[in-house]
Amino acid sequence: MSFSRILLLVAFLLFYSFDTLTGGSVNPASGKSRSLSPLQTAELLYHEMDLAGKVSRIPFCRAVQGYYQISQRKREVLTLIDFSRPSTEPRLYVFDMLHRRLLFTSVVSHGRNSGGNYATSFSNKNGSYKSSLGFYLTDKTYQGKNGYSLILDGLERGVNDHARERAIVVHGAAYANPSVAASGRLGRSLGCPALPEKLSRPVIDAIKGGSVLFIYAPVSEYLTESEILNGRARL
Repeated sequence: MSFSRILLLVAFLLFYSFDTLTGGSVNPASGKSRSLSPLQTAELLYHEMDLAGKVSRIPFCRAVQGYYQISQRKREVLTLIDFSRPSTEPRLYVFDMLHRRLLFTSVVSHGRNSGGNYATSFSNKNGSYKSSLGFYLTDKTYQGKNGYSLILDGLERGVNDHARERAIVVHGAAYANPSVAASGRLGRSLGCPALPEKLSRPVIDAIKGGSVLFIYAPVSEYLTESEILNGRARL
């Protein structure tokens, strides 16, 4: 860990001790604090978890901001899919928020009509074959035509709330195996975040049953209008 990160953590620990002694609190599991904003909490977690060089800071902080708004979550696990990255690079991350650690990193496919190597176009419409941005809660698993799969419920009206009826699920696929990326891009789905076959089951088992999943892209309209990201909705 760099010297600057050590200084930041020392400052945080000193602040935490002072805040506790003066009646304040910082609860990493709930994200609630009398002194820290959601963004400040996210920034501190980014450094505490030593994610620099592994995960992009802005997508992570956005994911954490929304994560703490979703009280419906049943597990302290957060999945980030960062569509600011190309499909040829790892861009899915699973975090254990309780123990502050990165559990999985993987490539992940986007919808065939969302773009080539980069996902740049998104939709909530059935038959669009595009990915949808925003926050989801994971639900149950099932065996389908793509094997072991995980149901997703979109939490944002007009953005991803048709995910279940569109059958947007997490599943494994041969076209999502890293070797396919040698052609210049990963294979594409019908809108699902598809994972490499060998990794799909352990990832699904780690995130199933009520954890938060966030699909990010640098789309200004979504980032400025999302009620979850901007603290106007607490679910």
